Amino acid sequence: MLKKLLVIALLISQTACGKVASWYGKGFEGRNTASGYLFDPKQYTCASNAHDFGTVLRVTNKENNKSVVVVVTDRGSFKKKYGRDIDLSHAAFRKIANPNEGLIKVKIKVLNEKNTFKYKHGSPVFNAREYNKYVKK
Repeated sequence: MLKKLLVIALLISQTACGKVASWYGKGFEGRNTASGYLFDPKQYTCASNAHDFGTVLRVTNKENNKSVVVVVTDRGSFKKKYGRDIDLSHAAFRKIANPNEGLIKVKIKVLNEKNTFKYKHGSPVFNAREYNKYVKK
């Protein structure tokens, strides 16, 4: 019984607190991501261990309700080591928060899992037309 109560309390606390996001960019530009794409901090991409490569996510800043649509192209060990759920590219983070904040509480919603892939090479193709398709939802 106590074990069940602890699990329920943990789930409630995670839901109430939300997810934590940060940004990355310096030192990673032009390097390969875990998916094989070259990292570009000006693109709307992210690193996530919870979602497949190519998954399209809407990340919403809980404090100001601003959101950004990103594609998962990278992985990271940031949850265990740093307590973060997702790392956004610098451009994506800047769209929803001031990069000087460092960490923000966010909601993460999956918009599309149809274009997932195991590995890819080059740069992610997520052009303005495709981006706007998800933003208007």
